[in-house]
Amino acid sequence: MPNPAQGAEVNIHLRARGQDRDLIDRAAELVGANRSQFMLASAVKEAKSVLLDQTSFHADAAGFAQTMAWLDGPASATETEGMRRLTKAKLPWSDE
Repeated sequence: MPNPAQGAEVNIHLRARGQDRDLIDRAAELVGANRSQFMLASAVKEAKSVLLDQTSFHADAAGFAQTMAWLDGPASATETEGMRRLTKAKLPWSDE
């Protein structure tokens, strides 16, 4: 497990029940991390997931119909190349 605490600049404090701490410690040990590393990595992963799920688009009926027609149509050469570049791009928060 990567060490997300490397270069950490701020402290985050929280209180937990003993049984929750024990559960976290057992899981952290299984992946070779300490409690802080495990909790930070888990929290960051969940935060990214929540933020990515919050993307919304708002359009009137005409804009919606135009967007759906565009999505249902074939991709242009420029769009195909753009999709190819996106699939090869590294995520800004990824260590891979």
